[in-house]
Order: sequence, then C-alpha cells, then structure tokens
Amino acid sequence: MAERSLIFPAEEFRTRVSRLQAEMSAQGLDALFLTSAADIFYVTGFLTRFWESPARPWFVIVPASGAPVAVIPSIGAELMGRTWMTQVRTWDAPDPTDDGVSLLAETLCDLLPESARIGVPMGLETQLRMPLADYARLGERIAPRRFIDGTAAIQRVREIKSEAEIEKIRRACAIAGRAFARVPEFAGPGRPLDGIFRAFQSALLEEGADWVSYVAGAAGPSGYDDVISPAGPEPLQTGDVLMLDTGAVRDGYFCDFDRNFSVGPASEPVRRTHAALWEVTEAVMAQLRPGMRAHDAHRLMVEGLAARGVAAGDGRLGHGLGITLTEWPSFTPRDDTELREGMVLTLEPGAWVETAQGPRRLLVHEENIVLRATGAELLSPRAPETLPELS
Repeated sequence: MAERSLIFPAEEFRTRVSRLQAEMSAQGLDALFLTSAADIFYVTGFLTRFWESPARPWFVIVPASGAPVAVIPSIGAELMGRTWMTQVRTWDAPDPTDDGVSLLAETLCDLLPESARIGVPMGLETQLRMPLADYARLGERIAPRRFIDGTAAIQRVREIKSEAEIEKIRRACAIAGRAFARVPEFAGPGRPLDGIFRAFQSALLEEGADWVSYVAGAAGPSGYDDVISPAGPEPLQTGDVLMLDTGAVRDGYFCDFDRNFSVGPASEPVRRTHAALWEVTEAVMAQLRPGMRAHDAHRLMVEGLAARGVAAGDGRLGHGLGITLTEWPSFTPRDDTELREGMVLTLEPGAWVETAQGPRRLLVHEENIVLRATGAELLSPRAPETLPELS
C-alpha cells in the first residue's frame, strides 16, 4: 500500500521512531507502550476528534527495533490505514469483557522476549488512557515481561521539534494572530464577555483553525484576578482590561498566546505594567540560550519585572508547546529541565497592577518561541508595544 500520511511525509515519522528507539536503548527499554492521543499522534500521524469519546481505548507499541504496531478498535482501521503505519491489529470495540486486552497481550508477547522492560509514561503530564483494571490484567497476562516508567524516553524526544513541526506551530500562531487583529470588530464597551468569547472562537475558525480546544480570558477594571473561569454575560466597561488567550489547533499542533486590550484609555498603572511585561519578554528572548534551565527563564522574568518596579504574578511563567496545549517543561523556580535547541516554548510573564483603589489586579503577557542555537525565534506575531484600546 502506498504511504499516505495525513499530516507529514512518512520519513518524518520514521525519524521520530528512530529517535525514540535511540532513547529507549540508552534507558534499557525493550518497548514503549503508548495510550494517549498525543503520543499516538506523534508516532503515527493518526489525527481524529474521536478521542473525545472515552468509550474505546487505543494503543501503540514501539519496539526497540523494527516498526511500531497499532492495536486499535476496528472503527479506526480505515483512518489508521491512511498513515504511514503498516502493522495494525484491530478488535471490535467496545467489548465489555475483553476490550483489547487479549489482543494486546498476544501482540506484546509476540514482539518481546520474556525479560522485556516495557516503558509506560507514568510521570508528570502523562496519562494512562485505558481502564486501570485492564492495565493490571494486561500486566498479569504478559508476565514476566514488566511495565516500568518510560516517561523520559518519550518526553526527551517529543520536546525537540522538527522543522516540520515548528512550521505547523508557526501556522497555528499566524491563524491566531489574524483572529486577534479582528478583536476590535466584536469587543468594546457594552459588549458582554461571553459573546466576545464566542465571536473570538468563530474568528479563529474563520481564519483557518481546525478546531479551538482552548479559549480563556478575563476582563476587569485595571486588570483581572482569574484567567481560567468561563465567561459570563457582564458587559465590558470603560477602564477594563480585556485579555483573550487561545490554544487554536491546525494539523494537530497548538498555538498558545494571549493579547490584552484596554477598554477606553488605559490608566497609568496599567500602561506601566503592560510596558514592563513587554520589555521583559523582549529581554528574555534576547537572553535565552540552549543549556540554560527552565528555572533560569523563570528567574530572568521575575528579576526583570522587579527591576522595572513590578511584582511578578504567581505560578509558572511559561511552558513547552506542541501537540498538546501545554507541554513540559514549566518555567518555575523548581524545574531543572535543560533548555535545548529545537524546543518550542511559551514566555508567559504575569504581573500585578498596583492601583490606589481596591485589590491589585493581574496582567498576563504571552508569546510563543522556538529556541535556536543563537537564541529565541518568535513564532507568534509580536504583541504591540503599546496596549491597544477598544472603543
């Protein structure tokens, strides 16, 4: 059958599997057992919204040598057949008595020696997408082969993006940039926040997003205090700051950046805080280099804001980005992950707006970058240096 990858040429996936196998060899793994949408898409190119249904589990086995094997519900056979995958085994799912366990056990025992150490993502930012009871039964069926933590093997490979992946993320960023440019069309004084959210999602789709998995934001006088709550019907008022944040998807890859807008003229504290965030982002992009650590990026942002008379917000100040909205590492004081060439990252400094009246409010500023040997390359269209006004 001709190779018909849906997203990339087959060579892209062969390279990924070769890199995974090299990492597995270094860690003494005989196979990787993958169950999550992101990991399976990464290896196979199998892209579907059918993951929204939890009724069926899906599996891919990457042996230490040779081609990966997909063990999937029969409903996915036609779509998996359009990818580069040549070894696909199916069962009629969902099966309440044996939902792929026997077929999986048979496949693993066929592929691997009895002494096999099978890596399963078990660490932070991973998930097992199969029933725990079935996972336990599978472990019993394949013994003495055993499952061990294989988090590092998949994460060390996935965190370095190919040029083809970087271009997908750049395209998603461009789509979001065009949608952000349209915000003045549907946002302004008197417009309800929930209506603005819906209009923004529509703009993202109209500009070319395949879907919009994530839209967040907030609005309030001189800033906001919460960036994850659903939007309500409250209308924007003069003096508010509106923030919109998106994780729009194109070809399976996310962008993730936000933009702030002043409703009417911005107050002096808001202008000062926004300027500090913009300047710190510029400074960190100029300073980041491979070999630094995730906590170094956090420190640079905190110290840069403090030098400009602004206190950094709580929580992490950036993260990895790719086939999930957020990936490792996290820019926090305790994350020691090495920053490497080819990582796609978000810079997301937040800062408190100090006002004379009421509680302090938050502004968050976010850009997407890829880390090159010489420093950061911007992927998202750069936010304007002056806070845009909505009228």
